[in-house]
Amino acid sequence: MTQRKSPSESHHTASASALDTAELGAIMMSVLNRVQPLVSASLEKAGKALSHDPLDIRNAYIDFMKSLLANPEKMANLQLQYWQNWMAIWENVWKKYQGEPLEDIYKPETGDKRFKSAEWQNNLLFDFIKQSYLMTRQWMDQTIQNTPDMEDGQQDRLRFSARQFADALSPTNFVLTNPDVLRETIRTGGENLVRGFENLLSDMERGQGDLKISTTNYKAFEVGRNLATTPGSVVYQNDLIQLIQYTSTTDKVYARPLLIIPPWINKYYILDMRPENSFVKWLVDQGHTVFMVSWINPDKTYADRTFEDYMQGGILDALTFIEHRTGSTDTNVIGYCIGGTLLTMTLAWMKAQNQDHRIASATFLTTLIDFENAGDLKLFADNKAISFLDDAIQENGVLPGSYLSNTFSALRANDLIWSFVINNYLMGKEPFPFDLLYWNDDSTNMPGVLHLHYLRAMYRDNLLVKPGGMSLAGSALDVRTIDTPAFFLSTREDHIAPWKATYAGARLFSGPVDFTLAASGHIAGVVNPPTGKKYCFWESAHLPEDPKAWMKQAVEKPGSWWTYWQTWIEPFAGEKVEKREIMNAIEPAPGSYVRRQA
Repeated sequence: MTQRKSPSESHHTASASALDTAELGAIMMSVLNRVQPLVSASLEKAGKALSHDPLDIRNAYIDFMKSLLANPEKMANLQLQYWQNWMAIWENVWKKYQGEPLEDIYKPETGDKRFKSAEWQNNLLFDFIKQSYLMTRQWMDQTIQNTPDMEDGQQDRLRFSARQFADALSPTNFVLTNPDVLRETIRTGGENLVRGFENLLSDMERGQGDLKISTTNYKAFEVGRNLATTPGSVVYQNDLIQLIQYTSTTDKVYARPLLIIPPWINKYYILDMRPENSFVKWLVDQGHTVFMVSWINPDKTYADRTFEDYMQGGILDALTFIEHRTGSTDTNVIGYCIGGTLLTMTLAWMKAQNQDHRIASATFLTTLIDFENAGDLKLFADNKAISFLDDAIQENGVLPGSYLSNTFSALRANDLIWSFVINNYLMGKEPFPFDLLYWNDDSTNMPGVLHLHYLRAMYRDNLLVKPGGMSLAGSALDVRTIDTPAFFLSTREDHIAPWKATYAGARLFSGPVDFTLAASGHIAGVVNPPTGKKYCFWESAHLPEDPKAWMKQAVEKPGSWWTYWQTWIEPFAGEKVEKREIMNAIEPAPGSYVRRQA
């Protein structure tokens, strides 16, 4: 794999202001030699990709245009509205030029970091460009949203596609319409663009013809060196999991052990990054005996694995080992994301098998159970999208981790794609070392049979909420029978598990449920240590039908949800006993499964 060159290593080391002709010629020859094989590989892949339209955008666009053309008066009104919006922006900017202290008509949404530079507000040209772009983006979305006579789901698919298109055409993504890039280009005499082009080539080489955008400094991190460093050992393993027991840091520990079921869509160490933000270390320091499942990163030999395999080889095998090792007859269990969905299925199965006494309490972190309003990910789960994935899976038996990583990035394109295009390729800078983004790029494959069933049964058909809609190991599942005390943690800006959808799932249980909503998103809202003093959370044990009603009566509290959860879990944790020593270790944590690459 080609490594990025620093400016000092590159043959295009420039003077402070500009590149001379000889340097430019040498650069172009080097570029030509490197780019030819990349272009060939990229064109071959692009030719195959052009025949696919997994979201069926073409048909959605055709129906959209048919609806507009069938109503010429509405189409004319839309055009008129668009030009009136333009004129309003012209008037706004002109009055500012004359000295009137006016507010922008169109402003970036909360959290949109693209237009932070002062020039976007103070320079009339850039102000006009910004407002024109934001107006057009909003007009496109509202036009699609207000177009009737489109088939179910087509509006959502077309709106998603239009947002992707608009994000790609943002003025911040181009040299001449980004004031920061213009300033840097003038300052360096264009050297930033040359460095950026080398970064682009390096990323294409890293992706073997595909553009694999670097989002962090990958040399800065290593699992077991400065990530996943909480002391512990692998104490059990089968062909699906390694079970890690962490070393106790307190002389006394709670009698009831704690098992964490992370998602297998990503690697477990999101909950054990650096010591200062490790949820695992914090749990151990509170006196819990913590066990963590580390899933295998599957290859084609795992193609036929199912939810039943993951339940039996994952949760049930781990519980059996913990019961034998600790002598405890029951365990507190945490499930994160799809790990929480699997935990739900397991609890329903245990209820049918009269085994639910083995789990004393269940905690669900950003977990979908009711998939009816599961957000933009549902767009990737209709019949045509699933058929496309089925074809892609046939070759290797697994869904490549890169597909899932790219899909999640597309849901937050401005943060996870275009911000790095600007930083790496236009500004010519290296990405900042960021542990969360290193973890995000440490992708995992998905067993083909399991993933397709997940999309069909849950995202497409929402069978988990239907009594008997799904079965595991010979038992029909009914999540409404689950009466295990449960804690649900969701996050307000979650783009993977929208909190109103997770709230609907929490209301299905028949036992006591505490629903808590944290600020921020799917990762940052969960990995929020008390010492960071960031964000806030809302809590209420009352679960009215409407999530808006819950939000209205919920109590906002500052700081991390971790301490609130600790208060909730203590009654289920048991009395304090002597700490448990690790025995018969297989290998030190973090183990070998987590190091297996996709």
